[in-house]
Amino acid sequence: MARNVIVVGTQWGDEGKGKIVDWLTDHAGGVVRFQGGHNAGHTIIVDGKVYALNLVPAGIVREGVDCFIGNGVVLDIHHLLFKEIEPLESGGIEVRSRLRISPGCVLILPYHGAIDRAREAAKGAGARIGTTGKGIGPAYEDKVARRALRVHDLFHPERFAEKLRETLDYHNFVLTRYFGAEAVDYASVLAQAMADAERIEPMVADVSAALHAINEAGGNLLFEGAQGTLLDIDHGTYPFVTSSNCVAGQASAGSGIGAGMLHYVLGITKAYCTRVGGGPFPSELDIETKGTPGHQMSSKGKEFGVVTGRKRRCGWFDVPALRRSARINGLTALCVTKLDVLDDLPELKICVGYRLRGETIDLLPMGADDVAACEPILETMPGWAESTKGLTSFGDLPEAARAYLARIETLCGVPIDIVSTGPERRETILRRHPFRG
Repeated sequence: MARNVIVVGTQWGDEGKGKIVDWLTDHAGGVVRFQGGHNAGHTIIVDGKVYALNLVPAGIVREGVDCFIGNGVVLDIHHLLFKEIEPLESGGIEVRSRLRISPGCVLILPYHGAIDRAREAAKGAGARIGTTGKGIGPAYEDKVARRALRVHDLFHPERFAEKLRETLDYHNFVLTRYFGAEAVDYASVLAQAMADAERIEPMVADVSAALHAINEAGGNLLFEGAQGTLLDIDHGTYPFVTSSNCVAGQASAGSGIGAGMLHYVLGITKAYCTRVGGGPFPSELDIETKGTPGHQMSSKGKEFGVVTGRKRRCGWFDVPALRRSARINGLTALCVTKLDVLDDLPELKICVGYRLRGETIDLLPMGADDVAACEPILETMPGWAESTKGLTSFGDLPEAARAYLARIETLCGVPIDIVSTGPERRETILRRHPFRG
């Protein structure tokens, strides 16, 4: 009987989902991306070779596995073709015969990026969301406003041209009259879109029907989330969030399968916390001072954004935030990544609760204002002086590392099924396999 697994981030993104999706793909008949855009970044390392992906599902690195981009994704076709598919195929990975794209995907077009960047530039430094400037938010706005152009529109050129002119007139008015920015040229946008349409057409298919067919034939599906739960448009630290739903339930809406087909939810969490861009971060540490835990997390963890190259902020593991993520996603289990980054720290701290306006709370509040007012309550645990790098057996971990993981399990109320001890595919400890139960 088919078994379907959803992989989601439980923090503010960048938890290492790409490696785990790749690692699980050998048990999947299809890997599905169901939300977000090319603001996501998944890095996969196999035998020293690095693959940096934004839109293409991480399952593409495994031969013979079909990959799908569901209707919940906003799609920059030009980026997909020339910044991802072309480099992957130049490196020997066949993509076009294995990738299927939903005709319902909303298109990201050049004016979306122009609006995104103009909007951020117009804000004061403290008010900026910290977007990637790639047009993700404006594309989702068009979707909700029902003025978006979608993949299937590309194959009706006259209709596409008419809708594009109307939509671009609106956005150019905002760009020029409100932001004082340059207008986007209609003819160049149309020409690029039509050229890209020819290249992408063989990959467009009914993704929902294809996924049902895989399940009916007994194949497993693996759903790959982007960003993290605390960046979810509804449940994250609003307004410092992304523009899509990043939670497990979106796998259903964003790919066209029923909620009853989602069997196991694996939450990916770092052994500490990171956040990139603006927004509150209760357990945040100093990452600039050498010799501090925050600096070790930043430097040893190579905490730089895949998409932007920006430094990620770092902090202690946050239990109230994980509890919130566990409830929203209905987590079956956790995968803890980057445990090896904490090696050699003499002591570790875990944020076990917050003080908020004189009260003690154990669950991340809703909304950025209350989260910003939270003071972390920290519990201290001993560190370990041994290396965990590359270990593949739970019993080989130092006793203090096992105690640290056990404490996280107890505090969060979610079992840890997988531990990642390095970026390579093989540097993984398995306690219970998501596809085997």
